[in-house]
Amino acid sequence: MNKLHYINLKTFKIAFALAMLLFVTNCKSTKSIVASGEASDKLSAKQVIKQHQKNDASFKTLQGKVSIDIIQGGKEQGHTFNIRMEKDKVIWLSAKLGLARMMITPDKVRFYNKLGNEYFDGDYELLSDFVGVDLDFNKVQNILLGQAIFDLKEEPHTVSVNENSYALQPKDQRALFELFYLINPAHFKMDSLQLFQQLKKRFLQVDYKSYQEVNKQILPKDIRIIAVEDSEEVIITMEFKSLALNEDVRFPFNIPAGYKEIVIK
Repeated sequence: MNKLHYINLKTFKIAFALAMLLFVTNCKSTKSIVASGEASDKLSAKQVIKQHQKNDASFKTLQGKVSIDIIQGGKEQGHTFNIRMEKDKVIWLSAKLGLARMMITPDKVRFYNKLGNEYFDGDYELLSDFVGVDLDFNKVQNILLGQAIFDLKEEPHTVSVNENSYALQPKDQRALFELFYLINPAHFKMDSLQLFQQLKKRFLQVDYKSYQEVNKQILPKDIRIIAVEDSEEVIITMEFKSLALNEDVRFPFNIPAGYKEIVIK
């Protein structure tokens, strides 16, 4: 019987939530997009939303590599991962030699680490607690593809021009958090997602520094994530390379026997 491995909730919550955001997409045979559009104050919120939803990436599968640099507590480290995805079904990430793997499905969040002989097998409760919204697979996937995390048609929004981006926000902000989107006028993908939880001293910002066009699909290329809880800050930058769309992919994932289960106190 496996031993249970208990860790501090706050430490694990930050690391785990950020790891989930590393699955951003990119593709092989790509070209960078130079944003040349100009935001117009004549567009209504409904028009901006319509264009944003129209440009949601359409593909079946994705595979490639992503280089990730993490800065936390004055220390910096970098890693390269293989990434695979079947849209709406699976997101998979693997370190070199399979030393660590993560697989996300609509029902499960799972990962294991061979260096620590440990694994996690759970749901989205931990991520939801960290971000302050009820996360599911679709919301996580939308973040990774440069799309809004909520259905923008479910409630009225206001729009204004902010430094050549469309600043989109709900007319009635929620009591527990404030949410802002900055939409690029050239391709109507997100320039930035900003989520504030003032009472809990939490702040999450995802900046899409550049995009690329892959098989007529517009996907993120360079991402910068800032996550703050109390006085703790983590900064992640990502560069995505050598990805291909709509090829046959596999998602091998088997937790080795005898590993310690990570259990949140």
